[in-house]
Amino acid sequence: MGCSFQKKKAMGQKTQLFRTGADILDEVKDVDIEIFGVILELLRKEQGKDCIGFLSDIGNQKQLELQILQQLRNITQADIEQKLSVIGNDMKQITNLLKKLKNHDFNYKDFSSKENEESTLSLIQSIKDNRRIIEFLQFLVHLTAIDNTFIQCGSNSLHTLVQMKVDMSNQSFVNIRMKNTSLIGGNFVRSNLSGSEFDNVDISGLNLNGAQLFNCKWKNLKIHELNRLDGHSSYVKQVCFSPDGNTLASGSGDCSIRLWDVKTGQQKAILDGHSDYVMSVCFSPDGNTLASGIGKGSIILWDTKTRKKRAKLDGHSYGVMSFCFSPDGNTLASGSVDKSIRLWDVKTGQQKAQLDGHSDIVMSVCFSPDGNALASGSYDKSIRLWEIKTGQQKAKLHGHSGYVMSFCFSPDGNTLASGSRDNSIRLWDVKTGQQKAKLDGHSSYVYSVCFSPDGNTLTSSSNDNSIRLWDVKTGQEIKSSDKNYKDILAQLKIPLQQNSAIQEASNYITTLLISQQAIFQAQGALILRGEFINQSGIDLKTLFKQKGSCILEDLKQK
Repeated sequence: MGCSFQKKKAMGQKTQLFRTGADILDEVKDVDIEIFGVILELLRKEQGKDCIGFLSDIGNQKQLELQILQQLRNITQADIEQKLSVIGNDMKQITNLLKKLKNHDFNYKDFSSKENEESTLSLIQSIKDNRRIIEFLQFLVHLTAIDNTFIQCGSNSLHTLVQMKVDMSNQSFVNIRMKNTSLIGGNFVRSNLSGSEFDNVDISGLNLNGAQLFNCKWKNLKIHELNRLDGHSSYVKQVCFSPDGNTLASGSGDCSIRLWDVKTGQQKAILDGHSDYVMSVCFSPDGNTLASGIGKGSIILWDTKTRKKRAKLDGHSYGVMSFCFSPDGNTLASGSVDKSIRLWDVKTGQQKAQLDGHSDIVMSVCFSPDGNALASGSYDKSIRLWEIKTGQQKAKLHGHSGYVMSFCFSPDGNTLASGSRDNSIRLWDVKTGQQKAKLDGHSSYVYSVCFSPDGNTLTSSSNDNSIRLWDVKTGQEIKSSDKNYKDILAQLKIPLQQNSAIQEASNYITTLLISQQAIFQAQGALILRGEFINQSGIDLKTLFKQKGSCILEDLKQK
């Protein structure tokens, strides 16, 4: 009860905070919007760094009044006096408002953060229909180019405008400075952002088509879509990361394999030579060998350094659906449409054993951490455990009512997690073959499962568009509201792709996107000098080029 009271109290304080912010902004609801542009023009001309001090100066106020009056024609003396009175009152209101905002949370806290999301929406509801407040928010954005006192204030203003779907296209945002905010989905088509400085800004889904980006200094950028990988002329069947995470291999219906630089998104190599579409790809533990399987059943081993074929393994009568290298890299296990599993000597290319038992397609195979056992999952809805030395079946695990899509051994090799088309996840005791737990929560197929390095947490991805974390000991789902959620998530650095076959990466499109968010656009954007660095220190100019931007330095060299 006490906890509930504290939560309500905190929520009340947060709501009050934003209500107060809305009330402050409401003070400019009657201000003549023309005055904002004139003030900015004077500040830029005078190169004033302290806008409050500038606006408080009597001489500057008179200069402002004079400049506004010069724009008026055919006005009587009485009208002039009335106009001067209005200008003076507006100046006073704006100056007082800036003084309040200077020390307000709107100028210190990140209003785009998750914890402030609901309250930000409440603020938007309060101001969305007032054009003068919207114009004032734009004024605050431009003010960041002049007075660094209001950088966070202007950043929150631009975030609010983006959230309100205010059109930012065809505008000048020269030299603005944004920090600690999100501009996800903002429309800046053909806008001029030259000289702008971004620090810790989320630019995911930003539309910069035709924008001018000269001498920008953007650092610590957040962006969900790191790279768009174009090249395949047919569907992408499967992808796999190299052990060091620097290379991505993709197999396609165009009968080729392509190797990609994950950091830059550039294509490193094309491995040609298949006589049929590539169904599966897998790197060896040391990353020096890549195995690929084709629709006709053959397997090719590639030397990743020379990009040449090392061996061709023939034995399967139909397509190879999945691979797994033993921990020492000496043995390759393959599962096929022909319902069999085969073990291959990687050095000689010779078949070591054939494991029969499944009555339908073998979708996935996985070695135990010590390399002594192999698990296989099939369309026959069963999981089987095999002893590598003898090639004999150790156990048959029953329980799933749908196809077994993936599984993963725990780091100690004692537990096996499996994901199925029946939507649940099951945990199995490897020694006894008995089910230890059934994890319910997903509402659609479970495509991938992966243990954390300490074995205490399991993560799963599903066709229901969710990724979930599970406590292995209790079998309970770990919710995002739990205090240790972020710490647990940080441990799971091993890509899910390395622990299960990503079948049918796309059956219809030929482009790989490392993203699940709004698409970042920069077609026709002009870039000259400057920097665009994300939080991992990666230069995003390559991404801009992939999106159709023109790097003027490159054009000059050509």
